[in-house]
Parts: sequence; C-alpha cells; structure tokens
Amino acid sequence: MNELLSLLTNPNTQWVLAGSSLLGFASGLIGSFVLLKKQSLIGDAMAHATLPGVCLAFLLFGVKSIPLFLIGAATTGLIATYCIQAIVKHSRIKTDASIGVVLSVFFGLGIMLLTYITKHAKGNQSGLEDFIFGQAAAMVKSDIQVIAVGSLLIIILSSLFFKEFKISIFDPNYARGIGLPVSVFNFVLMALVVGVVVVGIQMVGVVLIAALLITPPLAARYWTDQLGRMGVIAGVFGAISGVTGTLISTAGEGLPTGPLIVLCASLIFVLSLLFGASKGIIVKAVRQT
Repeated sequence: MNELLSLLTNPNTQWVLAGSSLLGFASGLIGSFVLLKKQSLIGDAMAHATLPGVCLAFLLFGVKSIPLFLIGAATTGLIATYCIQAIVKHSRIKTDASIGVVLSVFFGLGIMLLTYITKHAKGNQSGLEDFIFGQAAAMVKSDIQVIAVGSLLIIILSSLFFKEFKISIFDPNYARGIGLPVSVFNFVLMALVVGVVVVGIQMVGVVLIAALLITPPLAARYWTDQLGRMGVIAGVFGAISGVTGTLISTAGEGLPTGPLIVLCASLIFVLSLLFGASKGIIVKAVRQT
C-alpha cells in the first residue's frame, strides 16, 4: 500500500496517468464514430503505417525527438490512408483487402528500418523499440505533455463537430441535402483518427493502439444505443483502461504499457458483454425469464 501511495504521489507518475486518461478518453470517443462508420480497420492500418515514419525521422535527423517522430508518424499514416483509398478507387480490390496490403507493406518497411537502426550504436540508445508495444516508464514530462495536449485537442474537436459527424455517418445523403460537406467531415474524422494514433503510439505502441480505438466503443455498445452516450461511455472505458494499464506498467518495472492497457480494455469488454444494461448476455437472459 505504501509503495502504491508513493507511486501515486510521484509527479512524473501523475503526469503519465493524466496523459493516459486523456488518450484513453479520446480514443474511445473517436473510436465510436469509426466503429459505427464500419471503418475500424482503418485505424489498425494507420497505426502500423506510423512505424516507418518514426524510423525515417530518426534516420534523417539522428536524434530522439518526440515532435519529429510525431511528424514522421503522421506523414506516413496519411500516406497509408491515401494509398488505401487510391487502391479501392482505381482497382477492383475491396477495402478490407486494400487495408491488409497497405498495413503489411508499411509495417514490414518499419520493421526493416527498425532492425537497421538497432544494429548501430545510436540506434541502441534511441529507445525506438518502445514504439512497438509502448512503455510508460520511458516517457518524460515533455512526452506526456504532447500526449495530453494532443488528446485534449482531439476531444474538443470531436465535441465541436459531433452533430456533423453523426449526420454524415448515419445519413450522408440527407447531410448533402442540407448542405453539409460530407467528404470534408470524413477527412476531418480520418485526420482525428491519425491524431489519436500519432499521439498514442509512444504509450500504447503501434501494434496495439488500434485496439484502444476499437475495444472501448465495442464495450460501450452493450450499455446504450445512443451515439452521444456511447461516445462518453467509450471515452470513460478508454480512460479507465489507460490509467489502470499505465499504473500497472509503471509499478511493474519493464512491463510494456500497451499490452496492459489493451488487457484492461478487454476485461471491460468482457464484463460489458455479460452485464451490459442494453445488450448484455446475462441481462438479456434475466429479462427473458
């Protein structure tokens, strides 16, 4: 108990927990829109596509700079999104197959670049491996500030454009009829997904950040059928997962943050699947008896 209290009173730990809670809430909120738009795998592709951007930023500038890494990650993430859309538009390949191809190519390139970097002295000191599965212990206050500010900005933008996102997702024809630029709001939504992926990769890792976009919204679906409530519930679930996973990771030295956050989110999903007030298996069974 004393160790836990000392950990919670540590200023750096408090920053990490604040950043993880904001990241989890932003992921759950944005993931709700993406889930209902049936484009959850887009987040997975973007996440894997950020790794080569991080590696290229390190190779070009030779320093471990979080802002440079985020710029590189955002660049390759957006390129991957464009490639997916271009393949679907100019070929007979469907979206899921296009996502699989782009995900594999970009992640393979990222692993190749990471392997090249780690064979050199500077690469061994860079800590780039933390971007694979995430590592809270490797982050400093400036890193957390980037995550917190980025997540807070994403939450604010999502709230401001909530009505437009809702109409564009559920009835795009009606949205066009009343003059809403649906394509613009689709781009804004994808940009926010890229934003979540980019600010979250250092904490959760490129492999598992997509799970933080998908799992909390899935869990929230078992508690409500209203998008507004679903977004808030998913955000709360994401925040709880982020805080719990990060706390365990920080307390247990060397434990990767990303897998622990995803495991916490998965536990919440299982509990929601069983006891969710709207569609929970046990709740439905009780109502039918």
